[in-house]
Amino acid sequence: MENLIPVVNKLQDVFATLGRKEDQIQLPQIVVVGSQSAGKSSVLENLVGRDFLPRGTGIVTRRPLILQLNHVALDEESKRRRSNGTLLNDDWAMFEHTGSKVFTDFDAVRKEIEDETDRVTGVNKGISLLPISLKIYSHRVVSLSLVDLPGITKIPVGDQPANIEEQIRDMILHYISNPSSIILAVTPANQDFATSEPIKLAREVDAGGQRTLAVLTKLDLMDQGTDAMDVLMGKVIPVKLGIIGVVNRSQQNILDNKAISDAVKDEQTFLQKKYPTLASRNGTHYLAKRLNMLLMHHIRNCLPALKARVSIMNAQCQSDLVAFGEPVEDKNRTLLQIITRFATAYTSTIEGTARNIETTELCGGARIGYIFHDTFGRSLESVNPLENLTQLDILTAIRNATGPRPALFVPEVSFELLVKRQIQRLEEPSLRCVELVHEEMQRMVQHCGFTTQQEMIRFPRLYDKINEVVSGVLKERLKPTNELVENLVAIELAYINTKHPEFTEANLVTLLKEELSLDDRHGRSRNRHASTGERAVSAHGEQQLNPVPGVNGVDINVALQQQQPQNPRASSIFGLFGNTTSSNKSSPQEKNTANFLPEIPETQLGRQLTSREKRDVVIIERLIRNYFLIVRKNIQDTVPKAIMALLVNFVRDNLQSELVRQLYKPDEMDDLLAETEDMAQRRRDTLETMKALQQASVIISEVRETQVW
Repeated sequence: MENLIPVVNKLQDVFATLGRKEDQIQLPQIVVVGSQSAGKSSVLENLVGRDFLPRGTGIVTRRPLILQLNHVALDEESKRRRSNGTLLNDDWAMFEHTGSKVFTDFDAVRKEIEDETDRVTGVNKGISLLPISLKIYSHRVVSLSLVDLPGITKIPVGDQPANIEEQIRDMILHYISNPSSIILAVTPANQDFATSEPIKLAREVDAGGQRTLAVLTKLDLMDQGTDAMDVLMGKVIPVKLGIIGVVNRSQQNILDNKAISDAVKDEQTFLQKKYPTLASRNGTHYLAKRLNMLLMHHIRNCLPALKARVSIMNAQCQSDLVAFGEPVEDKNRTLLQIITRFATAYTSTIEGTARNIETTELCGGARIGYIFHDTFGRSLESVNPLENLTQLDILTAIRNATGPRPALFVPEVSFELLVKRQIQRLEEPSLRCVELVHEEMQRMVQHCGFTTQQEMIRFPRLYDKINEVVSGVLKERLKPTNELVENLVAIELAYINTKHPEFTEANLVTLLKEELSLDDRHGRSRNRHASTGERAVSAHGEQQLNPVPGVNGVDINVALQQQQPQNPRASSIFGLFGNTTSSNKSSPQEKNTANFLPEIPETQLGRQLTSREKRDVVIIERLIRNYFLIVRKNIQDTVPKAIMALLVNFVRDNLQSELVRQLYKPDEMDDLLAETEDMAQRRRDTLETMKALQQASVIISEVRETQVW
């Protein structure tokens, strides 16, 4: 177990260059906590057997001092020989910040501590969390690893900041909160132990007292007639790891340069005289052995968890390095690889074959499909075929289409005029569909896979240029796509196909069947209709009838003849539903026909519509609705196809070649592949940390299980 403390010292050396990384490792160490002028420095000097710590009034220790005591026997020549071959016969010290420089004069060690403290904190009594690492090699010491912290103070003195108490408290809590640390709470004996500030702080982080050891200094300065027997025996405040009393050198002894070895002898004499029953469990020698044993056992208990933490951090560093990527060596290849990966990720996002599929929202091809089938479909379905089209508008269109003559039939021109007006309203949602798909394809740059995003973060300039190229390609394709969609609507407006199979069968035949069934319900015979009808005769005297399929076995030509007389001036098949009279008075046939028409309120003309006007309005409305539904179905089918052909598929197939054409330029590669300084620094820090962790893993692996257990 004697080898465990050197192992921790080696680990501290490994992580000393990493700044605050050792805090994450949480190395086992002894943290010395005490009030100002409580005798902390004297305790440490007694443990070392050398005067090496700065002294003075006020706060002298203003930076944490990591003190590694290494026991070196006098016969260990290999450890005592310097790199230049000189043999060190006495104690020596080394600082982490001075490299391999060896200090044999401990007055120089004190001066170096003062200078290094002032270098970081200045001379205004400020404090810093940045530690000073000091190693002392001696045959007089036991192996220990300690941290000396600034003394607890309450009131700022001189140039000290107003919040000096809060700063020191935060620093102490930072170190003693480490669950792998042992808290050495130093309290003077001439102070009420119940008011000990170090014990109070230790209780905050170690309520069970599992890792707190108390040291009672200045036993020789207690008032006459009093002693610390009850305190040392734990009767006042029990401390689980014990309370050890020591006697330090007085200020006069220090001024007189009294040797520490003599002071330790005087300490033993005082303890034998004042506390004979407790002398063997108090004093500097016992304190050193007790600390050594506690630290070894504590390291033994912490070593498995320490090994696990090193492994976890090593794996995390490797993961970070993969994310940061390797330093760029071949810029041509790197740029082409990034472009290829981005284009592949973009295509995969469209096709839904990406490895990292988004689970919180639709993106890429899935959102485009949602836009086509849900958003665009609902938008078209929300368009009312007869919206903003009143009966007065229909009647006005019919009258305007007839000119000065009274109309015998429903003019075809009025139907075309009104249905075009309604079809035109399909253009806006169609163009909005193009816009939504364009926005999603622009947004897909953000959803091109974890690896690509990391590369984009690594090379922000390249990311901006790729985003710019994608935006340019999409903008370039937006105009022809919009034009094609507009043309799809214009095509529907260019020719109103009244011979469309769905329109002919679903509308004309249905309307004829309704009128025929209406006549049957009123007892009208076909003969009577035939006798009152007239046939249109051509110039050669022959009947001119368009062949129309029969309905329920009834010849439609016969039905048309029975319904209305043919007029040479009729300009549309809709004239088949007109009346033979233009009089405002309704014939018996008109009255019968009006029975199946819905009740239409008075128009803005201020009168009730005639039965013929009602019938004309209903016919036009039904024909507009039915033809509009046919056109809407065509638009709902063709617009997504146009968007896919001219926008989505084009960009998918040509994005990589366009990126190469615009970005693969030798004179711009340095700018495109320039990393941010933050990213480069993070990679360097991660590499250093990973190197330290690998060294730490090797050091820990040197400890055999038999040594630990």
